[in-house]
Amino acid sequence: MAKGSVRKKGKKWYYRFYVEDESGNRAQPEFPGTESKSETESMLRKAMEEYERTQFLAKSENLTLGGLLDKWIEEDLKPSNHSNGTVDAYIGVVGRIKKHPIGNRKLKKVTAEHLQAYMDLLSLGGTSPDGTAAEPLSIGYLRQYSAVLRGAFRFAVFPKKYISFNPMDYVTWRGTADEYELFADECGEENPIPVISYGQYQLLIDFLKGKENPALLPIQIAYFTGLRIGEACALTWQDIDLKEQCLTVRRSMRYNASRHKMEIGPTKRKKIRTVDFCDTLAAILRAAKKEQLESRFKYGALYRQNYYLVVKEKNRTYYELYTLPRTEEAPEGYNEVSFVCLRPDGAYESSSTVSSMCRTAKKKLEDMDDFHFHQLRHTYTSNLLSGGAAPKDVQELLGHADVSTTMNIYAHATKEAKRTSARLLDKVVGAV
Repeated sequence: MAKGSVRKKGKKWYYRFYVEDESGNRAQPEFPGTESKSETESMLRKAMEEYERTQFLAKSENLTLGGLLDKWIEEDLKPSNHSNGTVDAYIGVVGRIKKHPIGNRKLKKVTAEHLQAYMDLLSLGGTSPDGTAAEPLSIGYLRQYSAVLRGAFRFAVFPKKYISFNPMDYVTWRGTADEYELFADECGEENPIPVISYGQYQLLIDFLKGKENPALLPIQIAYFTGLRIGEACALTWQDIDLKEQCLTVRRSMRYNASRHKMEIGPTKRKKIRTVDFCDTLAAILRAAKKEQLESRFKYGALYRQNYYLVVKEKNRTYYELYTLPRTEEAPEGYNEVSFVCLRPDGAYESSSTVSSMCRTAKKKLEDMDDFHFHQLRHTYTSNLLSGGAAPKDVQELLGHADVSTTMNIYAHATKEAKRTSARLLDKVVGAV
C-alpha cells in the first residue's frame, strides 16, 4: 500500500503519497485538498486506493470539458482514420456541446450524473438551461453525441491521463415508451416510407423549370437513379456514358462547416458503383449537355470554369472546390473538373444550394409539406421494388452495404405491392 501524508499550507490542507513515475522511480506528487483536515485525509485514502487498484495517476490539469473537446479534435480526431464527413459532423457536435453549460464545467468535476442528465435532455427533450424548449434528437444524432463524448473522455484517460476512468461508461440512453393503440377505427399506416408520386414529381419539375433553377438537373438525376444529393452534384461528364446509358458514382459533394469550404470526397460507403439509367434520363442529360455548350457561347468571357484543389492537413486530404471566370488563369495546383450539374454561367451547382431549393419548393407547392431531397432516393427504390426489381439488384444500385438494409427500409414500399403479395395465397387455394 502506498504511503501518504497531509500537511497544511495557509488555510488549505494538501495530501501526497508515493507513486512510481513513468521512469520507474518513486515520486511523491502533492494534490490540493480542502480547509478540513479530515476531508483531505479522506481524499488521500480514496486517491491511494484508486492508485493501488489501477496503478494509474491522473494528471492535475485545470481543463474544462470544452477545452478537452478542443484538444481531442486536434490531437485525436483529425489524425484518425475517420472520413472527412464524420470529422466535420463530430466537430459540429462539439460546437453544440460547448454552448451548453456542461461545456464550461471543470473536467474533473464532470460526473456520470452530469453526463446522464445531458444525454437525457438530448434523447427525451425538455427545458434547456436557457429556458428554451429542447426537442428530442433522432437516434442518428444521439449516436454522434455519444461517440464524441466517449471518444473525448477515452482520450482524457489515455493518453492524456487527465482523469482515471471514462464517466461515459456509466451513461445509458433513455427513451420514451412508444404508445400503442390496441383499438382504432383506422387501418395501419399504409406507407411508412416517405415517397412522392409521379404527379408530385412533375409538379416539382414544372416549378423549377418556371424559375429556371439549376436544382432541376440534380433532382431529375436523383429521381431516375436514386443518387444521394452529394453524389448527384459531384457527377462529372466523364462519369456519364450516354451510349451505354449508365453512370459511375465515384465521389460526393458536401460543405465542410468546420473548414468553411465546399469539398468533394468519397461516397458514403467509399465504394465506386455503376448505375444504369432509362431513356428518359438519357434524353434529359443529352439536352443538358447541349444547353451547357450553348451557354459557353452566350456568356463568353463571363462563363466560369470549375476546379478542385488538393489540400493536406494533419494526415488528412481535402479536395476543395473553386470556380473562376474562364479567362482567368487558374492558380498553381488547381485541377479542372467538368461537373454535370451547373448553373447557367458554368459554376457548379452545390449540394447546399439544391437542399435550400428543396426547402423552398416544399413551402410553395401543395401536398409537399414533408418533401426533402432524400425522398427522391426512397421514391426511386419504391418504384423499382413495386415494379418487380430484385432486391439484390436494388441494393447494388443504391450502394447499400448489404441487402438487409435495403429490405428493412423498402421491402413494403407500396400498398399495391403488399396487396399483390397477400393475394398469392389465393392461387394456392385455387390450385387445391
